[in-house]
Order: sequence, then C-alpha cells, then structure tokens
Amino acid sequence: MDNKSLLLDVKNLKVQFSIAKKNAWFWSAPDQLKAVDGVSFQLRQGETLGVVGESGCGKSTLARAIIGLVPVTEGEVVWLGDDLAKLPKQDWHEKRQDLQMIFQDPLGSLNPRMTIGDIIAEPLKTYHPQLSKDDVKEQVQQMMKKVGLLPNLINRYPHEFSGGQCQRIGIARALILKPKLIICDEPVSALDVSIQAQVVNLLKSLQHELNLSLIFIAHDLAVVKHISDHVMVMYLGNMVEMGHADAIYQNPQHPYTKALLSAIPAPDPKAERNKKIDLLAGHLPSPIDPPAGCVFHTRCSLADDECKVNKPSLIGQPTHTAACFKIKQD
Repeated sequence: MDNKSLLLDVKNLKVQFSIAKKNAWFWSAPDQLKAVDGVSFQLRQGETLGVVGESGCGKSTLARAIIGLVPVTEGEVVWLGDDLAKLPKQDWHEKRQDLQMIFQDPLGSLNPRMTIGDIIAEPLKTYHPQLSKDDVKEQVQQMMKKVGLLPNLINRYPHEFSGGQCQRIGIARALILKPKLIICDEPVSALDVSIQAQVVNLLKSLQHELNLSLIFIAHDLAVVKHISDHVMVMYLGNMVEMGHADAIYQNPQHPYTKALLSAIPAPDPKAERNKKIDLLAGHLPSPIDPPAGCVFHTRCSLADDECKVNKPSLIGQPTHTAACFKIKQD
C-alpha cells in the first residue's frame, strides 16, 4: 500500500450537458452530451497523473469538473476527505486555495490590462487581504524568481512577453497561494518544442521543491512521458487505460493506447522510417450519440460483435488496467 497521503479521490465522475436539438419542436427533450462518463482515479501527495487523448475526449472537462468550473452531473470529487460538490460555497472557496489551474493558452489566460505583478498578486489579494503592499510585492518577486522571470519585470504587461514567458507567469499565479494540487490543462500545446521541454522541466523542478501533486493534460503520450507517475488514457469521455507510467509505455494493453504510442516520433531517423504506425480508421464519434458497446469499436481493427453490444470493464492488475475484451489475462 502506498504510504503517501491521499489527496484526491474521484469516484465514477460524470459530466453531461444538455444540447438543444436543431429544427426540433420547442417541447422536445434536449440531447445529452456525455463529456465525461464514469471516470475514477486517485492521486496522492507529490505524484503526477498524466491524462492523454484526442481533442474532444473529455480531458479538459474532467479538469474543470474537479476544480469546480463546471458542475458534476454524477459521482464524487473527494478532496482530503470532503466531497467538493457537496460543500457549502464558502467552504469550497477556502478549499480552492489548495487547487489551482494552469491553462492552455499562455497569453489568452492573462488579463492584458493588468501588469504581471498584479496578475500574480491577484490570488494573494483575494485570499490574504491583510497583507501589506510591500509583503505582496516581495512574495510576487520571489515567485517570479522561482519560475525563471526577472523580478524587475514586475510592471510589464503580458503582450511584452513570449509565449513561454507568459506560461511562466501563469505558473507563478497558480503557485502564489502554495497549493497542494496544480491542474495543468495542456500547458505546453501552444508552445514550440524546445520551450515545451523547458516548461515541463520547470514543473518537475517545482514539484520536487514544493512537494506538489500535478494533473498534467496533453494530447499525446510523448509530452507526459517524463513527468508522469501514472497515466490515464481517455477516449470519448471514458477511461480506456490506466496504470503506472512505465507499464503504459512498455506494455500498452488497449488498441487506442497502442495507436497513440505508435505516433510518437522516434529520435533515430532510420527507426522512424521503419516503424509501424497504427492508423485509426474514421473519426471520433459524437459524444451526443456515442457508439453502443465499446466506445472505441467503430475505429478498432480488433472489434467483433461482442464489442458492438457490450461495454468492457476495466480489467488487469491493480497497477495497470484497461477496458478491452481482447486483453489476454494471466
């Protein structure tokens, strides 16, 4: 049993949105978009969970449901023993200090009319209004140093910085309250490859220094490879594979995970030319009308009649599970 303290316990989380039907009578019942459909996982102190999958698979909705930006339709988000969805507004506001988020668009997530000093200081002013201006400025400049920004830039505006620097500003803003968990919603997808590595290395360094827990969301498995302790693979709102990072990369079980791994470029040009890529057929189905049975069967070369009718459960070892009827169990 892991002796690290359990911070987050997500149980059968579902998030649905009502979508009005086009060209339908006004009394017609709306369609239900199943953005997240029964996801469960645990996160312990100091660990990183990587969440991967194509656009539209529910990764960002999952993150926003955990942090309270979208309502939970069903299930529980248990933070240090408390179900966040059931907390009174004031209590949830207090808990919010420990859960912070870094967004995908570095520049778009920053207020262009505020200096970076004011942007980073805003959470401090909200939760600790008793702090003096000098105390706030000192904490902001210390945090700027920590994320690799020069403190004398405190009065500059976001448009004066590069994308990588803007993301460092976002990281500083998220860390200023000393949270226990940072949710990183595709924080490097809008950055150049070289800058991506710098930001990932910065997050790893800060995690080690501050004993942070991270949920790191990305499109592909290559980005999360060097930062994650555990990896969750999502498809159409469902968790199709979950396990220790080494197990996922060395012995993937689900056909979707294998396809994502095959798309990772190889450093050796010869190996890259000779490798086999598992191409996925068709397109991602609509979450408004997901396929019956296994949600992946419409794009899976291994699918048979059972896959089209029945939905597979997660099976395997406690440290590595996958939802597929074709997995060979020991």
